[in-house]
Amino acid sequence: MKRYFMIALSALVLTVGCKQTPKNSMTYRPLGNTGLEVSELSIGCGGFEKLDTAGSIALMDMALDSGMNYIDIYDANPKTRSNIGAALKGRRDKMIIQGHIGTIFKEGQHSRTRDVEETKQGFEDLLERLGTDHIEVGMIHITDSPDEWNELEGSPFLDYVFQLKKEGKIQHIGVSSHNAEVALMAAKSGWIEVIMFSLNPAFDRLRGGAIPWEEGAMENLQGGIDPVRVELYDYCATHHIGITVMKTFGGGGRLLDQKTSPLGVAFTPEQCIAYCLAKPCIATCILGVDNLEELKADLHYLHATEAEKDYTAVMQPAKADKGGQCTYCNHCSPCPQGIPIAKVNEMLDKAQNEGLTPELQAKYDALPHHASECTHCGSCMERCPFGVDVPVKMDEAAKVFGK
Repeated sequence: MKRYFMIALSALVLTVGCKQTPKNSMTYRPLGNTGLEVSELSIGCGGFEKLDTAGSIALMDMALDSGMNYIDIYDANPKTRSNIGAALKGRRDKMIIQGHIGTIFKEGQHSRTRDVEETKQGFEDLLERLGTDHIEVGMIHITDSPDEWNELEGSPFLDYVFQLKKEGKIQHIGVSSHNAEVALMAAKSGWIEVIMFSLNPAFDRLRGGAIPWEEGAMENLQGGIDPVRVELYDYCATHHIGITVMKTFGGGGRLLDQKTSPLGVAFTPEQCIAYCLAKPCIATCILGVDNLEELKADLHYLHATEAEKDYTAVMQPAKADKGGQCTYCNHCSPCPQGIPIAKVNEMLDKAQNEGLTPELQAKYDALPHHASECTHCGSCMERCPFGVDVPVKMDEAAKVFGK
């Protein structure tokens, strides 16, 4: 605990060194040793899939006008990438891009790959659709087990990543992970410059490098921060390795609702963001937003009072969720049957929490494949970073929606 308080104290020192434009506006932080200064709030790519070109430009306008200069693009969906490319046209230099290596769009679904030829095609597609010849941060997409990390060493996939940096197509190498042990291994590798990591008040209380919401994980929530995470944050702060935060609100905004919060209490967006930014190793919180209204609401953080940012009053966990909860991250894709698992789970949760409406039923009916088509093959569960029992969820969805 003493070490944790030292890290918190270091955060106060770091804040003094952050660059800030006039009062109530964006603050900029160093992205580790990369030489890049990034906005403490940044934008994720998820919403761009749901927008048209005009809507994408409007969302980017608001992000840039707020002072955001960093974007994460993990999604290989051509629509997502093309919309972002259109939104950045003529102002590419205004946004630092964190793009993922090892993501492809296959048979209509976002997929992770370590196949070099597939990886090359996916990365070149990213550059082409963004209308650029390089990205600033090349993020090795989702590595969630020590075995997966060890398999990177000396692999053709990693050779390709190094080649991209040598050619200038990426300027810095990063890795994304939900596992604290893997993230720490990456930090200590000597060649990882940026880590994209899932971090929030609930995930920090997991133990032993557990992946959030894997089976039984949330049953072991403790009152203090996980020692593995403490070491990770301390090491990154000491060695100037930047962390970009995903799942700031718990994945799907679960921490914002008492009914779904793993801690049994609802946090505000301001409290979640302040919690993450208090750590000296954090460069930016990546915000997943679907529209202008959500982005505007999250940007209230820039004008929030210290009282609004104070998360200490809600830090005592009242209960622990049983785990296995989908966060709609799409890491389970692709489904051999073509089922859009994340969307089905999102609709199922909405139906169970708010009731099945004719509008929700119509959206479900319009999906290209439905939960009843699940064959229980289990391939999705091998890729799920949160231990979701997908076949059980598909059975539940089939009962709720009738197919």
